Amino acid sequence: MKARIQIATLFLLGFTAANAQQYDIKKNKTYAEISAKTDGKWEARKYIGGTTFNNVDRLKLAPEHTDHSFDIRYEGPGWENNRIGYRLYLDWRNAIDIFGKKTTENILPKVGQDNFDSYHEMSDWGADILKAGKGIGIGSIDRYLNKEKLHFHEVDSTIAYVTNKANESVVKIDYFGWKTASDKINFISELTIKPDQLYTQHAFKASSAIQGICTGIVKQKNTELLKKESKNKKWAYLATYGQQSLVPDKLGMALFYEVSTIENTVDTDLDYLLVFKPTTKWTSFYLLGAWEQEVNGIKTQEEFVKYLDERLEVLNKKGKM
Repeated sequence: MKARIQIATLFLLGFTAANAQQYDIKKNKTYAEISAKTDGKWEARKYIGGTTFNNVDRLKLAPEHTDHSFDIRYEGPGWENNRIGYRLYLDWRNAIDIFGKKTTENILPKVGQDNFDSYHEMSDWGADILKAGKGIGIGSIDRYLNKEKLHFHEVDSTIAYVTNKANESVVKIDYFGWKTASDKINFISELTIKPDQLYTQHAFKASSAIQGICTGIVKQKNTELLKKESKNKKWAYLATYGQQSLVPDKLGMALFYEVSTIENTVDTDLDYLLVFKPTTKWTSFYLLGAWEQEVNGIKTQEEFVKYLDERLEVLNKKGKM
């Protein structure tokens, strides 16, 4: 009976064995996953027990879920390519974090398996290298209104999906009934990573055109702020570089965005923010991290700026990465 219950639970979560078999994680250069426990139980807002984490391709958050609930491995979905990895805190924080990789192999399936937060310690594959704290992380979504950053404290339901294809991996999050101030909307985030480059494309769509939807970069000490517009003035980047990783060592972070989508920029105590113009249309931008210990990694600010300028020139010519 217990085995039947576990199988039924996995089906409801959206696990598809055929998809897992078709995707060759050792061959392909990108990978996304979300991994949850299904055989424990909730006590208040903590998930107790459970023998193992199970990868699923669809996960609806439990109403009890919050930060450090221990029901989802490394606290949300993760995505990576042969250069870098990312994860999203799938709770009220909604921040994107960086996994620095010292290998070109896909590493997410083993992250957090030996101990829930062991990825904070440097290992042979790398580690979690960004301290988001109360900040926005890198390229995640919040709402900035009346000089206050509003998180995802009140959401009716949240569903996460992961898809792995030959040349890209995608994490999609549906937020139903996200309430901030006097507004309640539905919101979609799609995060797509492709091989060989450092960036993730973040596309989003709101059901109502509300003010204050924002993204940004968390502030760290010992960094320099970098800004530049493309020659045609249609694209720009916002970036930081310095000894800002948790190691600590050199880390660059950047956002590439369409100038016409931005209402204003805000410099807060915690973050550098880009505030988008209200719209119900799909909007997209690019986020990236560049860690010096990556294989053949970017090790100086000069190298980082050169990489950013090359990406900006691509956007200037093609309008996309």
